[in-house]
Amino acid sequence: MIKTLCVGIPLFLIFVTSCTKPEQPLNKFSDTVLVKIADFQDRRKADSLYKYFKSENALYRREAVLAFASVQDTAFADELGYILLNDANTAVRQAAAYALGQTGTPACAAALTMAIDREKDSVVVKEILEAYGKATPKWSLQVTPENSFGWEGLAWSYYRAALKGRIDSTYSKQASELLQKGHTEPTRLAAANYFARGTKGFDAYEAILIQAARYDLSSDVRMAAAWALKKIKTDSSRVTLERLVKSDADYRIRVNAVRGLQSFPFNKTKETLKYALNDKQINVAVTASEVIDEVLTPESASEFRSLVKTISNHRLQGNIYKAILRVSPVKEVIAEIESKVKSADNPYAKAAFITALQSSVGGADFVHQQLLQADTPVVKSAAASALVAMNHHKDFKPALRKHFSELYVQAIQTGDAAVIGIVAAALADSTLGYKSVIKDFSFLYEAKKKLSLPKDIEALQPLEAAIAYVEGRKVSAPVKNEFNHPIDWKLVKSIPKDQRAIIKTSKGDITLRLLVEDAPGSVANFVALARAHYFNKKFFHRVVSNFVIQAGCNRGDGGGSEDYSIRSEFSPVRYRTGSVGMASAGKDTEGTQWFITHSPTPHLDGRYTIFAEVESGMDIVHIIEVGDLILDVQLPDSRNL
Repeated sequence: MIKTLCVGIPLFLIFVTSCTKPEQPLNKFSDTVLVKIADFQDRRKADSLYKYFKSENALYRREAVLAFASVQDTAFADELGYILLNDANTAVRQAAAYALGQTGTPACAAALTMAIDREKDSVVVKEILEAYGKATPKWSLQVTPENSFGWEGLAWSYYRAALKGRIDSTYSKQASELLQKGHTEPTRLAAANYFARGTKGFDAYEAILIQAARYDLSSDVRMAAAWALKKIKTDSSRVTLERLVKSDADYRIRVNAVRGLQSFPFNKTKETLKYALNDKQINVAVTASEVIDEVLTPESASEFRSLVKTISNHRLQGNIYKAILRVSPVKEVIAEIESKVKSADNPYAKAAFITALQSSVGGADFVHQQLLQADTPVVKSAAASALVAMNHHKDFKPALRKHFSELYVQAIQTGDAAVIGIVAAALADSTLGYKSVIKDFSFLYEAKKKLSLPKDIEALQPLEAAIAYVEGRKVSAPVKNEFNHPIDWKLVKSIPKDQRAIIKTSKGDITLRLLVEDAPGSVANFVALARAHYFNKKFFHRVVSNFVIQAGCNRGDGGGSEDYSIRSEFSPVRYRTGSVGMASAGKDTEGTQWFITHSPTPHLDGRYTIFAEVESGMDIVHIIEVGDLILDVQLPDSRNL
């Protein structure tokens, strides 16, 4: 017989009940105050957020302060500076420093400068230094860090300022020292990126950069150092890059090394580029074809015309054909490419060959015909881009403007949003001279009637610029999306903190960990679309070697969206290998498109929302090509994994 207590409850039930932990909240938004703060951020209610600056709860203060990294209301720089100087909580001060850097005004830089000498916590000092690099009009601090956190902050400060051209080369000596052994990997990475994407004129530090590119223990540092070597146009740098192309085990370093070879004479790099065309990693081969497109010389046209016929990948073929046509615009080559366009079954292959024709104005009528006849957006947009690119060809004569203007008018009259945006950008370019050729611009106003916000913002921006130009006025105000899609908080609260998403592709599975606590609106948007099977049968429409793979476009060409937009959500989370971000046409224009990074991309930090990270499947990310398919996106119950 089961023993019972006097109240009649079985003893084993008492034991089980007492040992069962209470159910934990799925994520931090079980706290209604945190929901209010995040909702004020989403609605850009700066005054409402400010009220929490004086909350007794340090967590609420931190979240409210951090919200200004996304709101970026310059009127609150002084208040954020006061928090940075006076708040007793380290995490709150760190958040204030980050928000000031994101807001980025001279007043923010002044507040950060004032805080540097007073701040005692090394983690906050690191954040202050990096934020200063973002905000300062000109880098001018006198600071000697006391520990590795300080050196790391200084390195990132140099890099952030260099990205905006706000630091001069006198700081390159110290940056070169930060790139060497003895400093942490994040410090070396920042210093390498300072040289790769920021400053110029650092030939004196070639030996240090070569050492880093070849021997640094971090492949991320080697990547950035290899990228920097393209700015030092010496035989030593070229030989180093060629050696990396042929020997480095990390394909991403090979990609950067191939890109670097674009800076050197083609007669010295040709054999290495041909070698890279045969790299088994498709991103390396594609990069080689892109470089050849830029640097091929007339003397080698015949050789590469024979070579292109031995290649089967349409992206490689398209780039090499484009290069050949650029240096040898003979009718036979044009006819060869047109034949490839006609026989291509894959729309992405057709688009690649149409793009090749932009290297000759002689292919304009054929390209225009493809635009009008195309039944897939990717072909239409490729044709429109090719027609616009022809304006910049050396054989484009002023007499051709009238004929091209007729082609452009017909292109815009198709009503295709992406085509409208592409062509309108050309018409808005005063250097191209179409204002003096076209007599009736009513077609622009008719095109505008067919577009709407937020869906067509990428087309409306250049179209409004074109209309303003022909009317002889400045654009009155930038086209921007109004707030029209508040966060679904019921959905957010149902998403576990460790929610996974499995992207099943034609190449294999990629598993993401969604960051609902850092980007609730973006995660809720992704989850809602995934549950509605929105991503199924959509293509990876953009792949940039050693940068990103991108998907989520309903057109398949990058020009598609839906009738809503969501807010940008910026947090201190950094873009690393496998970060998942929201694509956008500017702040607060995100919708359905997202991307995954191949490697660290710090120039995207604080500019594009990060809402997930790849947990497994980076091997698949690295082999995704343009035109690969998403079969399904699954959302397993992470609590049962």
